[in-house]
Amino acid sequence: MGGCFSKPKPVEVKVELSLLEKEKEVDGLSPNGKASPFADCRPNGALGHGSDDDSTPLPLYHKPRDYVEASVCHVKDLENGQMREVDLGSGRALLIKEHGEFSAMGHKCPHYGAPLVKGVLSKGHVRCPWHGACFNIATGDIEDFPGLDSLPTFQVRVEKDKVIIRANKQALQSQKRSKPMARCSAVINSSTGFSHVLIIGSGPAGLVCAETLRQEGFTDRIVMCTMDRHPPYDRPKLSKSLDSTAEQLRLRSMEFLQDHDIELLTEKEVVAIDVKTRSVTFEDGLRMEYRKLFIATGSKPKPMNYKGKDVRNVFNIRTPEDANSIARLANNKNAVIVGTSFVGMEVAAALTDKAHSVSVIGIESVPFKKALGEKVGKAIMKLKEVVLKSGKVLRADVCVIGAGSIPAASFLKQSGIHLDSKGFITVNKMMQTNVDGVFAGGDVVMFPFPPRNNKKVNIPHWQMAHVHGRVAALSMMGRAAEIKTVPYFWSAMFGKTIRYAGYGDGFDDVIIQGDLDELRFVAFYTRSEEVVAVASMNYDPIVSRVAEVLGSGKTIKKRDVETGDISWLIDKGSQ
Repeated sequence: MGGCFSKPKPVEVKVELSLLEKEKEVDGLSPNGKASPFADCRPNGALGHGSDDDSTPLPLYHKPRDYVEASVCHVKDLENGQMREVDLGSGRALLIKEHGEFSAMGHKCPHYGAPLVKGVLSKGHVRCPWHGACFNIATGDIEDFPGLDSLPTFQVRVEKDKVIIRANKQALQSQKRSKPMARCSAVINSSTGFSHVLIIGSGPAGLVCAETLRQEGFTDRIVMCTMDRHPPYDRPKLSKSLDSTAEQLRLRSMEFLQDHDIELLTEKEVVAIDVKTRSVTFEDGLRMEYRKLFIATGSKPKPMNYKGKDVRNVFNIRTPEDANSIARLANNKNAVIVGTSFVGMEVAAALTDKAHSVSVIGIESVPFKKALGEKVGKAIMKLKEVVLKSGKVLRADVCVIGAGSIPAASFLKQSGIHLDSKGFITVNKMMQTNVDGVFAGGDVVMFPFPPRNNKKVNIPHWQMAHVHGRVAALSMMGRAAEIKTVPYFWSAMFGKTIRYAGYGDGFDDVIIQGDLDELRFVAFYTRSEEVVAVASMNYDPIVSRVAEVLGSGKTIKKRDVETGDISWLIDKGSQ
């Protein structure tokens, strides 16, 4: 997303970050934390609105005492297009009225727990106000990402003008459910060197691919391999919450993967792929054949030339251990961040209440200028009590390299799988490479983007990787699916969150509404006479509202946002 630098320059730009009292915003820093005791269960409502039956019911769902029923409002209390969070005594639910019909489902987004009542209701789904995930109001199913889980739905009926909700108590407590998944029916020895589907990488693209295959009824073997030592975890939080452990950041447990017959091989590095024999060779000598291959290796830190590469206090932030070491070594010491990328600046912000001093070195005087424009970059910089100096040598007790990344695809150079001039894997709209049976997704790919006339782009967003994983899985199963999403990105610093939706590459103007000095603003990025992206701080749910408009295929004209009246974009459908 910009703010990435490859070559050190003679002039260093120093940013002194004062030790501000840290203001915590729940959505920015709250990790999923320790898994809910119900996280791996499937609450009711899995198959549709108004259903209290589950395709694989748990015994404790059968007893009447496990349900709660409550009258929550008068039938006229909600207008069409409105939502209300209601209390059932044993938990809360989101009550929705659309086209004269009532529905009810979980009130928290399963991703980071955002209150969906503050989101955007449109055309049969609710879009999360924080990060843009969408949920079908009839089924609770997740329809757009980020996040892995869906929402439970609850029965609604109207009696004597009273709206009554009947809900399972456990579903009210968990506020999330996993879609039903098939199991592997093939009898396979785990040491067998063959997998019907082999997935390289355990980030969101790889994980969503595996889960989608099972959700869609795939019953053959799935093996997912990763260089990491941990089960899949929430990597974007590493730079925002440095003390979090792998367990706290965990997306899925080993037990969950085992229960759904998704085999995970940890600490496995792929060194070669032979597309003729459909086989993969690992660094430890293991060889595995595949029928379908999905490459989701992501990115890796951009190499930098500097003295002292062997010292132990210089880090790229890639793993929970990296983040934990940075937090420990920076305690009351001098920290230096090299690079003003989003990751670099998030680490700088996270260290301000730990380190004695934090300095950021970058080539540009304004962070995020390429991605967000100079005015927004300067506004965020003010948040950091910035003092610029140059030419100074800084003492560093701990140094973090946040100077950008490159695609992790160098192992493919002799494989016959096509890479572009920058090393990205090129794929078609089905996420298929030039080689039959080989798919790729996530940060490592260039893919055709419909809003830009299918121009091939790289969008290294956590949310977009989820989409790629799902499209690739459906393509593997012969089910045509195309990318129908609006890119969504967020960054959290000093308890403040900036949200961004759309694809603003090549924007030629920025229309700003609100107050930059107060950090309550919305910025519209235009290309020619059309809005192509939006960013905001303290202006929810404007970014999700714009994402909803763009996602419906409508165009927002530059003149529509220049007037200063954007009330038509602000959702008033919640109570």
